[in-house]
Amino acid sequence: MKKAFFSTALLVLASIASFAQVKWNADPAHTAIIFSVKHLGINFVQGHFAKFNGTIETADSTNFQNAKVEFTADVNSINTGIEQRDNHLKTDDFFNATQFPEIKVKSVSFKKIAGNKYVMLADVTMRNTTKRVPFDVTYNGVVKDPWGLWRAGFTAKATVNRLDFGVKYADKLATGVYAVAPTVDILVNAEIVKQ
Repeated sequence: MKKAFFSTALLVLASIASFAQVKWNADPAHTAIIFSVKHLGINFVQGHFAKFNGTIETADSTNFQNAKVEFTADVNSINTGIEQRDNHLKTDDFFNATQFPEIKVKSVSFKKIAGNKYVMLADVTMRNTTKRVPFDVTYNGVVKDPWGLWRAGFTAKATVNRLDFGVKYADKLATGVYAVAPTVDILVNAEIVKQ
């Protein structure tokens, strides 16, 4: 009886272990969340968020199919290289950093489509508005670093319409062109470290 119970317990533990998730954290020194938006219809202004955190859970160390991804960016860390512009972006014209200090991205699905290409559907929350956004993701590989840590690299791209999230600044030129375009390109270069 005891032997049967012990065998059953081992099987249960083994099945739990087989469903265990591998956890990864974004390395802030080697990860960037970058955005690009057209200005006056003729040029692009780029910026990034200097403070963020990201976590990823996978079935194992090499299989990223169905990965669970969560990223949070600190709106107050926005940086376009011009302090006056950054301060304007933090106002209610744009992000309203006082009332909505975070932008959140949470994956709904993460599917391999071919080779090293994936599509991630994610709920993006900005100014307390959540929209589902597709990200094109490229898996750049996995490596053991000189300190014995496993690292994986990804590049993710998406385009959002900021007006959909209540980022409402909408001044236009006399020609009808937006001073700041509604569409914003997002680029995330993520280096994640296995925990």
